[in-house]
Amino acid sequence: MQINRRKFLKNSSAAVSAAGISSVLGSPLMAQDTDTLKIAYSARGLKTIDPVKISQGVDGSAIMHIHDKLVDLPRWRFPKTMEELVPRLASSWSSTPDSKNWTFKLRKGVKFQKGYGMFSANDVKATFDRARDADRIGGVKPKFKNIAEIIVEDSHTVTFKLKLTDPLFLLSVLSDTDGCVMSAKAIAEKGDEAISMDPIGTGPYQIETLHQNPSEGLTVVAFKDHWDVRPATERIQFMYMADTTARTLAIISGDVHMMDGVRAPGWADSIKAKAPELLFDVVSPGSFFTLHFNLTTKPFDDIRVRQAFCYAIDRNEITTAIAPISKRSYGLNPPSFPGGFTAETIPDDVAYNYNPEKAKALLAEAGFPNGFSFKTNTSQRQDYQSIALMVQDHLRRIDVDMDLDIMDHSAFHANQNSGGNTLALHSSALPPVPTYGFARYLSAEAEVKPDGGGTNFSHYGVAMPGIDDLLQKALAEPDLSKRLELVQEMDLQVMRDAALLHLSTNGFMIVRSPKVDLGFEVESGFTNWPYTQARIIG
Repeated sequence: MQINRRKFLKNSSAAVSAAGISSVLGSPLMAQDTDTLKIAYSARGLKTIDPVKISQGVDGSAIMHIHDKLVDLPRWRFPKTMEELVPRLASSWSSTPDSKNWTFKLRKGVKFQKGYGMFSANDVKATFDRARDADRIGGVKPKFKNIAEIIVEDSHTVTFKLKLTDPLFLLSVLSDTDGCVMSAKAIAEKGDEAISMDPIGTGPYQIETLHQNPSEGLTVVAFKDHWDVRPATERIQFMYMADTTARTLAIISGDVHMMDGVRAPGWADSIKAKAPELLFDVVSPGSFFTLHFNLTTKPFDDIRVRQAFCYAIDRNEITTAIAPISKRSYGLNPPSFPGGFTAETIPDDVAYNYNPEKAKALLAEAGFPNGFSFKTNTSQRQDYQSIALMVQDHLRRIDVDMDLDIMDHSAFHANQNSGGNTLALHSSALPPVPTYGFARYLSAEAEVKPDGGGTNFSHYGVAMPGIDDLLQKALAEPDLSKRLELVQEMDLQVMRDAALLHLSTNGFMIVRSPKVDLGFEVESGFTNWPYTQARIIG
């Protein structure tokens, strides 16, 4: 699907009225039963409910309601200290002084769903052994590589032995969606393929219906034997509506209670003006938007071309266009994260302030005085699409023609996750762990593979020397202040090599009917929030 930025911006702000939404705005939100909370996400369908195989972030919401983690965030924000993390399947924990061995006392009396028995240390070991097995899950996520061994001390005590010290182990490995614990028995009986759509967890909800119609998604029902407080709402239906107009009509008419907001220029203001009763919840920093240069594809193997792109892309214009949810990034870690650079602290030589004339000069030096053309793709989801179209416009100003193919969101991820993209735009929510983004996006072991797995889309550290040695030093450094110095050294090297460009952070936004009380205030944290306390109040 070919589209240009001007047409997109016009359509994004006019989509609501063009679709005839005004015809239902004059009516109050339709009455609904209070039995099922309905949430609509911007994708064409569910891809997996396997915690370690998740490839589109919106699937994580169903995953984290079916499963429990050992520890979790306070609701709903990133903790200021590790002491603020909340015990879940782990009732307590301790670590050795060097933070290399972590022992967890596990909660007793916890049942798995659908008759799969009682939770024990064997399930923790099976879950994380599987997560570390590249042959089974198609690529090991960097966060699990530091686990050397998982030892079952007794039925309700388990120890994680790490290769390197990690004082942030609880937050970096255990508290995100892929830290969900699965049933060892179900893993063995069902196999990795079947369990991806029929998982067994200990979570507050279990699968009730996997709907045949992809847009109807998945319905989960409260697990009556859950060890914790029973959910406030009996059922949640996770629905998939890729079309923005359809999702917007659905929430205004009352067909759904919540939807993920459109992170595109003008959309939020347009909806607020037309339906002022709707509520907008935003977590910050939300998703990190990064632009990865494929170093194995000409002419992006030439640093002058990559640096030209960095100078040509106006990141201030991008963040202003998607304000107020979009914020500038100056390095891989945003300013709000430990080790993050700010406008005041970023060195001039890697700040890449907008300078199209300098970009043209670099292209001419690289042998492209008249620019060049290349093909790439992005997702039709509005946040991807709007940013890609702005980048396309910026590059056109330096005579570079970016032939942009806008794909279905799921198809886009499938292509990009197999290394099929030239200029890979990527969005993901990351924890406030300063080394994690480097391990995930820039380490050699995270290189994207043709058969899937890996998120180092630039092939940095493989196609050219990278930051792997510095990363290992940082991961082995127990002193946090010294670790942060190494983190910033890595960031500077990546920027000087122009392996990727840090664009912005876009807060994840949920638009909510006033009939829904979440049960807590959203502040920060990952993009998939717990809805066990959510109530439909009218």
